[in-house]
Amino acid sequence: MRILEAIFLVFINPLFYKITLTASTPLIFAALGGVYSEITGVVNIALEGIMLIGAFTSVVFTWLTGNVWIGVFMAIVSGVALAWLHAWGSIKWAGDQVVLGTAIILIAQGVTGFLMEPIFGKPGQTDFVGKIEEIKIPGVAKVPFIGKIIGELSPMVYIAFASVVFSWWLIYKTKLGLRMRSVGENPEAADTLGVNVYGIRYFGVLMSGVFAGIAGAYLSIGEVGHFRELMTGGRGFIALAAMILGKWNPVGAMLVSILFGASSAFANQLQSSSLIHVPATVKPLFDMIPFILTIIVVAGFVGRSRPPKADGIPYEKEA
Repeated sequence: MRILEAIFLVFINPLFYKITLTASTPLIFAALGGVYSEITGVVNIALEGIMLIGAFTSVVFTWLTGNVWIGVFMAIVSGVALAWLHAWGSIKWAGDQVVLGTAIILIAQGVTGFLMEPIFGKPGQTDFVGKIEEIKIPGVAKVPFIGKIIGELSPMVYIAFASVVFSWWLIYKTKLGLRMRSVGENPEAADTLGVNVYGIRYFGVLMSGVFAGIAGAYLSIGEVGHFRELMTGGRGFIALAAMILGKWNPVGAMLVSILFGASSAFANQLQSSSLIHVPATVKPLFDMIPFILTIIVVAGFVGRSRPPKADGIPYEKEA
């Protein structure tokens, strides 16, 4: 009965919903990046690596300049650079997109691990360098219950949800979005109609670098104010699952990201409940909840999601 009472208290606590939003934010950014890349026909499993390099770069430049927003900007720059490498190999040279994505993840892990000691003087984890402060929305913060959830959050959270709206509008309501979707479905037909297939695909992959870089920056200077090795912790792969389950749609990807964020918040709040005692040996199982949920939902629903027809298929223009 105590466990049921603890679960009930979690769900009526506004902190649970606030943590859900904050835990969802990096997943939303990264999942949006995946949407941009894959609706133009390029599989991008490199999101994990791009997030990691974004997290590291944002901390480095925040430390150098003392300005967290310069850190965010440089995270975008580094994310676009890695995404360009993926696009170059996938689009220009028609390389295996999964192999290239895996290589980029390994490069990001190696580079960030190697540079820790030369730059910060120690491996593992940096000192606190700065953090994006939460902002309070006048009036909303004073509303009972709701105000405690959305009245005072990091501006990155608001930007994430605004990015979903913008991305949905761009993809489904503009000429550019129509071209992106046509290239992902039938690049040969799009090329016949005068669409620059290579240019559109480059745009999609580079946009994935923008959003994955921001996702990484949020994990470091958005949440904790420092960098630690491998701090993405598989979130790039969870974001890919959110994109797939969301049917390559920005709104769907957002909703699934919130589901995964809620599972993480639930595990966090249940562990901190005073009604139950969670042994130290069991706590890692709580941390695995989002990944277990990912496996369950992907195994149960991935077959029902239809990707763009040309997703993962290199396009080679006929002579």
